[in-house]
Amino acid sequence: MSDIIQLLPDHVANQIAAGEVVQRPASIVKELLENAIDAGATKIELIVEEAGRNLVRVVDNGSGMSETDARMAFERHATSKIRSTEDIFHIATKGFRGEALASIAAVAQVELKTKKKDTDVGSVIYIEGGELQFQEPVQTAEGSVFSVKNLFYNVPARRKFLKSNNIEFRHIIDEFQRVALAHEALEFSLYHNDEVIFNLRKGSQMQRIVDIFGRKLQPLLVPIKEDLGWVQLHGFVGKPEAAKKTRGEQFFFVNGRFFRSPYLSRAVQEAFEGLLMANYTPSFFLYLDLDPEKIDVNIHPQKTEVKFEDENLIFALVRSTIKKSLGIYNVAPSLDFDRNEKMDSFFPSKPDAARNYNASSINVDRNYNPFTEATPSRINETAMVNLTEMYGQNISAAPSKINLFEDEEDELEEDLLRLPNGYWIFNKEDKTLLLDLGRIHQIVLSEKRKIKTKSRNSQSLLFSLEYHLNEIEKNKYRSIKKYLPDLGFDMVLAEDNVLRINAVPEDLKESQVIKFLENLFEILDYKTEEEFLENYDNQWIKVNAKSKYDFLYKPEVEELLKEFIKLGFPEYTPKGNKTFLEIPVNELINKF
Repeated sequence: MSDIIQLLPDHVANQIAAGEVVQRPASIVKELLENAIDAGATKIELIVEEAGRNLVRVVDNGSGMSETDARMAFERHATSKIRSTEDIFHIATKGFRGEALASIAAVAQVELKTKKKDTDVGSVIYIEGGELQFQEPVQTAEGSVFSVKNLFYNVPARRKFLKSNNIEFRHIIDEFQRVALAHEALEFSLYHNDEVIFNLRKGSQMQRIVDIFGRKLQPLLVPIKEDLGWVQLHGFVGKPEAAKKTRGEQFFFVNGRFFRSPYLSRAVQEAFEGLLMANYTPSFFLYLDLDPEKIDVNIHPQKTEVKFEDENLIFALVRSTIKKSLGIYNVAPSLDFDRNEKMDSFFPSKPDAARNYNASSINVDRNYNPFTEATPSRINETAMVNLTEMYGQNISAAPSKINLFEDEEDELEEDLLRLPNGYWIFNKEDKTLLLDLGRIHQIVLSEKRKIKTKSRNSQSLLFSLEYHLNEIEKNKYRSIKKYLPDLGFDMVLAEDNVLRINAVPEDLKESQVIKFLENLFEILDYKTEEEFLENYDNQWIKVNAKSKYDFLYKPEVEELLKEFIKLGFPEYTPKGNKTFLEIPVNELINKF
């Protein structure tokens, strides 16, 4: 039998290795920016065309390279950072494995112009598909200019799987932000298709965060600082009102390197326990500094994961420091030393005392949520027992309704009763139902939106509203601007990234406009313009829909139920959540 194992050609091996390092244009951005920082640059420019498909160029004023180093930089496993295995555990720079430039050059056309300080001429080198085309002297500024053109030109299958320009550029912004946030003492700028996206001055961490995410975030940030000697933690967390459902503004850094950690993210979440609404996550910008020997940054090809020597101690540090800072800045609940003790009798602290205080009141388990059960079989017993105490025990064997209306001439024949936990009891024909009016309201609003035409009527505002965009939001706004007039908006992007709003859709309240825009910009993360149109109505419904706790009065509920009945009284929302439960009346009878 003939031998079948053979060595791969270098160009094939390089293309395979490139798959670990170069996944998309943003991968190139990360590597080139980090190289510029390692070269000691104080000013770095990133220039991108067509979301990096056609060009990614990084210009820096760093130390530059000699003619020999420029050529060696593109060899696999060529690096100036390590000489032995032990050096890996003392790394204080960004890149060190010597694979990035070789991998990039294997799948693109790469040009490097570089010049060291105090030399007369520099060197230009051009590599295409991993093959050196030429290298020669050139007049150029001190530092380096890396130009990566036509990514994946020789691997069409990889190029075909790149996403839309909007999505790819969003990934580039992510990488740019991570590097810029970790190095506030350096100047950074980003240009896309000859348009300035970011122009970041050097300054403090707070200035860098505000320059990237906008002035409106500044008053919502709480400073974090703790020094244990062997580890320092500093940065900022957002107040509860800055929390979002998406995990956008969440950044961990260790020794100037961005990393992800679900474990430490949980420490932040626990520090905010009791301060956030369900499904909301806090914003944070947290920086750790410790001995490089106590961390391993080489456990992930993109070095976005870090292994700590003692992760449990880091977890405790993050959690306790944030809780302390929230207390210092009066964000977390604190003891009230001005409390009038005479009022204590009106607010019993023990559950048993509360239950005995007024035996005739309706007492229910507020944590009980029958709508989360797949096949609920009964309503909260406490609520039904107290209903019986209020209205008597004359429940007959056959299903019947308790007359809860004061006026016998109410339009709906069915009777209604609101429970303290926000749900309503509704006697419909021979059935007794438990309603979630929040979900019912969403369905009614959704159906009303469907019958409207694509072009919405506008209402002019007496005074224009202003919304301060950060650079990311400005980019998102431009991607959807062409759709807004048909939706009923009249907006103008003025100086200082101020979005001036002159008119809004007639079915959008003026007080809801800013929140609505914030929701729109959130859903545009990693989404195309087409997906924006699909999500537009959903966001409108979220802004306008009421929760079950907002329905307090019977006439409003009656009007809503009339609309719901016209729709056929659907049992489920489009997402599969129940809108009502049927209460087994026979089971209630057995309770008595």
